[in-house]
Order: sequence, then C-alpha cells, then structure tokens
Amino acid sequence: MPSKKPNAIFVAFQELPDPRKSRNKFYSLFDIVTISILAVLCGADDWVAISLWGQCNLAWLQEHGICLKGIPSHDTLGRFFRFVCPNAFEKCFIRWTQNIAGIIKGVISIDGKTLRGSADEAEDQKAIHLVSAFASENKIVLGQLATDTKSNEIKAIPLLLALLDISGSTITIDAAGCQKSIARDIRSRGGDYVLALKGNQGSLHSEANNFFEQAVLVVPEEADCDYFVSEEKSRDRLEKREVWCSSKIDWLPQKEEWSDLKTLVCVKSSRTIKGTTSSEVRFYISSLEPCAERLGAVIRFHWGVENNLHWQLDVSYREDECKVRKDNGAENLSVLRRCTLNLLKADTKTKAGIKNKRAKAGWSRDYLMELLNGK
Repeated sequence: MPSKKPNAIFVAFQELPDPRKSRNKFYSLFDIVTISILAVLCGADDWVAISLWGQCNLAWLQEHGICLKGIPSHDTLGRFFRFVCPNAFEKCFIRWTQNIAGIIKGVISIDGKTLRGSADEAEDQKAIHLVSAFASENKIVLGQLATDTKSNEIKAIPLLLALLDISGSTITIDAAGCQKSIARDIRSRGGDYVLALKGNQGSLHSEANNFFEQAVLVVPEEADCDYFVSEEKSRDRLEKREVWCSSKIDWLPQKEEWSDLKTLVCVKSSRTIKGTTSSEVRFYISSLEPCAERLGAVIRFHWGVENNLHWQLDVSYREDECKVRKDNGAENLSVLRRCTLNLLKADTKTKAGIKNKRAKAGWSRDYLMELLNGK
C-alpha cells in the first residue's frame, strides 16, 4: 500500500485488541482487517465473499506485503469478528473518522437502525439495533453503538456522544432521545441540541402544541415568532415547509428543567400530489437562537439520515438481508460497511451511486487506490 493517506484507515485498526490466543495467530490481525475493508469496499457483503475476493486478488495483495501466508477462510474470518470486542472495534473506527473529518462543527444527527437479518428466531435472538452518529452536512458516519432493542436508545446515546468531540456542533435526535439528561450532557460538552417532541414528554408536547395552535393564526410578529417558508415543485408534486420558532418562552413551566432551553420550534410540512394534499406538524425544543431558516435546515438535515445512511446501507449493501448474526459478528461487520461507505461518499468526482462505486472499486485497482488516497 502507498505510504501516506491510505494507510490511515489500516493504522487506526492496528491498535485493536486481538481476541485470539497466540498459538492461533496464523494470519496477522493487520491482514484480516485489511482484506476485510478492501473486500467490503469492492462489493463483498459477508465472510464468504470477503475470502473469495482475497483469493481472487492474492497476487496483487502480496505485491503490497498483505496476506503473505495466504487468504483466511470464511470460517477464520467469521470466528475472528465474532469474538472481537465491538466497543474496541468501534473506537478504532471513530479514531479514523475523526482523523479524516477533522473537527465537525455542523449538524450531527443521532438515529437508530435495526439490522433485521441479525435476528434468529430459532435461538430466540432479537435483531441488533444500532444507534449511529451521522455528520449530516459532511455525509459521513462518525460512530455507532449497538443496543438490545430500539427502546434502549436512551442508554446508548450518551455512551455514543461520549466517544465524539461535539464541541461547536448541533446534535439532532428524534423523540426517543428527547431526555433532560441527554440535553444536559450535550450542553456540558459544548454542543447545541434540537430535540423532537412527542407524547413521551407529555405536558411539554401539549404546551408546545397549544402555543403554536394560536401562533399560526396570527402574523409571526404578533406571536413573537420568527417564520420561514420554502417550497419545492417537481412535475405533479408540491412540497411546502413552514417553520415557526420563538424564544419568548418564560411562560413555559418546563423551561428551567431543560439545560439552556432557548427556543420552541414548530414545523408544518405539506405535500400535494396530483391535487391531494397531506400535512404533518412536528414540534422541537432547542438551545439554539430562534432563527427559523437555520432551524428548518437543521431539522431537515436530520431527516436526510434516512436517504444518506439507512437507505444506502439497505440498498447498496443489502444490510437487512445479511444473515451474519453470531456473537459480535453482525455489529463488527456493520462497522466495516460504515468505514467503506465513508470512503465512497468522499469521492465526489465519480457520477454514480454507492452501489456502482463499489462495483467500480472491484473492477479498477486504480480507482480502489484513489478511494484509499482520498482523491
């Protein structure tokens, strides 16, 4: 491998604790992790495919001093990643992403995704639920942690935030993470928050609903609100987004309960398709100043996680179809996917989707090296 940037990703994982006993280390940790990253980048989606890719590219790998003892079998790869500590693997991943991304000052969206294929009914094993931190403006995955169920996101979010440098960033979280302790943690570490409100916050949601029900009936100035509206048209489709926000909330009973709470936000989204209109109203709390245009953009960045991360993983990586499920295998394979997704998203020159970029990496070693070099 070339000696500069490409090595950064592999060097980051060299500090990974090796779960194997000394007598079982026929293949080096570096070899196993390196061919796994390269193979997944080139289109491999499980241990069998990773091993096959290595066998087909063995001569090229050995030219670069990789896998001089041959390619590990799919069983060897599977066993290795089953027993690698996922938290340690994740820390290596975060170390690498922070190295390539630098200090993220924009929007960091926290959202969860279930690995449906990791469930095993025969073993009464539930699917793994991952909570990911996504730099929405940079479109890269910063880190992830697994939970037993979706309901345990509340426990995972603070642990994930603790691994990241969030100073100067704005953290967006859906209603599941709208918790006083999480807001306090974000502010104590120099970040701002935009948290979605739903019924789980009971009276706070009701207070926001009552306030904006009246505010939208008058001009924004009369309601002490900042207001912004945007429209997007395409053929027979019209989308309209209206944002109201106000910092005049001394009347709010819960104001002092939330760390540095400054602003209540209301977003109304209306969609008209072939003459039929549907609308949705959502409420948020934030530590940011009441700028409706900026808050609307921040909230929209959060919903972009579905298209820029979850959809890509399902369509381009077939993540939900993957049947890797034993021990830590599913979680560690998901780290490999997110590593390579970051590399592929960094390529803005190739006018193709993630799936076709993976194919191109498998077909062209020059392109593969460009991805690793960050060119």
